[in-house]
Amino acid sequence: MQVARSEDVRDKELAAKFGITIPNQIVVMFHCGSRGFGHQVATDYLQTFLKVMEPKYGIKILDRELACAPLDSPEGRDYFAAMKCGLNMSFANRQVILHRIREVFSEVFGRSAEELEMHMVYDVSHNTAKLERHVVDGKEKNLLVHRKGATRAFGPGHEEVAARYREIGQPVIIGGSMETGSYLLVGTASGAETFFSTAHGSGRTMSRTKARKQWHGKQLQRDLEARGIYVRSTSWAGLAEEAGPAYKDIDEVMAATELAGISKPVTRFTPIGNVKG
Repeated sequence: MQVARSEDVRDKELAAKFGITIPNQIVVMFHCGSRGFGHQVATDYLQTFLKVMEPKYGIKILDRELACAPLDSPEGRDYFAAMKCGLNMSFANRQVILHRIREVFSEVFGRSAEELEMHMVYDVSHNTAKLERHVVDGKEKNLLVHRKGATRAFGPGHEEVAARYREIGQPVIIGGSMETGSYLLVGTASGAETFFSTAHGSGRTMSRTKARKQWHGKQLQRDLEARGIYVRSTSWAGLAEEAGPAYKDIDEVMAATELAGISKPVTRFTPIGNVKG
């Protein structure tokens, strides 16, 4: 979880639509999935697919991690249903976290979450496969869109964008590191070229294991506090994994995203506090 302030607002009108209305406005962002359930589903069905893929469906692959089965097969339908269970669990998990965050802020400031205007801007899952309609070679088709390391970024007017945002496009949250910050973006019409997909984070420059070897969490915490960024973590090793240099430059990622026309930056969030679970 990250507590941050909104800086470098690129589009004040769009920012206001998302509830960002004053300079240095405080926001809370958090990133959490299904607590390993989705990963377990993928692990289990990888083994299922490997057993039936070639002998039953004649599918050959170069990498076992790409194991698959036809969507309309019993194995494919079961996996798709199990994946949706993982998605539902992640949404429920984040709703509980959101409720707890509101409780803590209310307790500390002595005001209700409503008085503090702690309204959810958006909640979205990534690393998913979803059935969607997209234009391919001039014809609209039903597609199963896999987004690994990516997230939805529907543009203005898209029927799957929540009604309150449909006119301007879907909010897009792209996380950076706990040192450098994150971005709030919006989907664009030209995002159709990537089936309305964009990055879901800045991406790592190294593995977590390498990061643990390169930095020590306790020293990293001191360095961050010296810069006005407060961190609370359950372990020093877990903190070291999230060191800023272990991630790509978020501003460069945003520039590439904007130049590609697949999403438009609205405002940058600069961290002032982090909680690592």
